[in-house]
Amino acid sequence: MQKTGNNLIARFIKSITNIQGHEIRAVVGSFVFVVVLMSAYYILRPVRDAMASDWTDAEVSWLWTLNFFISTAVVALYGALVSRFCLQLLVPSIYAIFALTFIAFYILASTIVDRTVVEKSFYVWVSVFSLFHISVFWSFMSDLFSKEQAGRLFGIIAAGASVGGLIGPSIPSFFSASLGTDNLMLLASAMLLVSIPIIFYLQSLKSSDLHSEGLAVQPPKVRIGGHPFAGFRLFFSNPYLLGIGVFIFLYTGVSSFVYFELKNLLSELSRTERTAVWARMDLAVNTLSIAVGMFVTGRIVGKFGMPVTIALVPVLISIGLVILAVSPFLGVVVALQVIRRAGNYGVTRPAREILFTRVDTETRFKAKPVIDIVAYRGGDMLMAWLFTGLTQGLGLGLAAVAAVGAGIAALWSIVGIYLGRWFERGET
Repeated sequence: MQKTGNNLIARFIKSITNIQGHEIRAVVGSFVFVVVLMSAYYILRPVRDAMASDWTDAEVSWLWTLNFFISTAVVALYGALVSRFCLQLLVPSIYAIFALTFIAFYILASTIVDRTVVEKSFYVWVSVFSLFHISVFWSFMSDLFSKEQAGRLFGIIAAGASVGGLIGPSIPSFFSASLGTDNLMLLASAMLLVSIPIIFYLQSLKSSDLHSEGLAVQPPKVRIGGHPFAGFRLFFSNPYLLGIGVFIFLYTGVSSFVYFELKNLLSELSRTERTAVWARMDLAVNTLSIAVGMFVTGRIVGKFGMPVTIALVPVLISIGLVILAVSPFLGVVVALQVIRRAGNYGVTRPAREILFTRVDTETRFKAKPVIDIVAYRGGDMLMAWLFTGLTQGLGLGLAAVAAVGAGIAALWSIVGIYLGRWFERGET
């Protein structure tokens, strides 16, 4: 009777989500894993973003420039660790290290009177963490699931990121005044440590449940080896990877433009009020993206293919920026930010991660962070200075800047279509 009941549950889950019975434990574990990770990040994100409104566009641009160079150094260090440590220990160690750094920031913030340097350092380090933790997660996922499984399951797993995006910001949104922003650092550190046993559990399911024979996998107890800077070499020598890098670079252009406008429009609010506003925006984004990731993304991939899936959100954002250029109001900026981020989490990000199921383990763990972090932060740096030049240098207003952003988004969509067709041809 119990077996029959389990079969009925498995069939029901398959009918609404495309999850096969033998994949349920791995998908649920991966879902919980990313929920925990993103909850930790979204506890820290509003604290970081609330600080930025105290600084000028030029100051933030300098911080983003510093972030690019630090991110590049961290990725190079990570490449050395990938070469020397077995995968079984590498991934959990990364999250343990980040947890310890946020504990260190808590101690510094609690003991130093003039916190300017600490706050700017925290801003940069959270920005490094914001890309690094999720890049490592998706490297782990693309090594755990096959290409066929990724097309069906990555949208569902990505919805877990949105669930974490609901849980995480709800804490600073409603309790930032009573808890205090410093204590949020400790809470995020604890959540990162919780992810470690989940990683070991998922590693055990790779052979017992998933049987991912189709993957070019590396045994978890074996080191990948190779040169620490192999990720940079792989990125610059592979046109397929360069295409993904250009796609991310253009995405950062759109993101930077919207972020700076919101930062400036919120500058008149207090630090606590800004923290709450950013957190509530995160809640809206992740509420929308959960439904999309759970029930829509996999079906879009299956019905329309990768070119449509990966280019869908860029096309929508291009249209939205044209509307913003015609109607340059705060409400339009907020709506565009919500749609952009929800579309990225629910559709674009899972589709982008599916692209990496066609590459080998070394590329996933060495070249992927170069793309996800160095290319991303390089785009941040350049686009931040472009925005600063357009606003503070040329004195352009919101409407004119939005028109420039619409052009960037249009190019972003073209690159997405190109990448989707490349993926379907099976060329890497």
